[in-house]
Amino acid sequence: TASITKGAEKSTNEVIPLIDVVTKSLCQPREVLVDIFSEYAEDTEHTYIPSCVVLNRCGGCCNDEALECVPTETHNVTMEVMCHRPMVKKGPILLSFTEHKSCICR
Repeated sequence: TASITKGAEKSTNEVIPLIDVVTKSLCQPREVLVDIFSEYAEDTEHTYIPSCVVLNRCGGCCNDEALECVPTETHNVTMEVMCHRPMVKKGPILLSFTEHKSCICR
């Protein structure tokens, strides 16, 4: 930990080591919240509960601004969500989503 002095006040802040900062910022699959409507945009008459799901998607920094963190391997995952449509009984349905297994800067 590092000690930072501000006037007469003293506070202690944890310093995250460089290796941890670099490791966490690398281009890699990471858990993100994805809005179901962004994946199923054509399904405007339904309401989903929950409205978003947790998926592994590529994210992170590339050393060159011209490069983008993109998936090199994906797989489908099926999740059960509640589906509600006006004037129709709601119930659980299965929806398929793409998850990213590995990523690269390209």
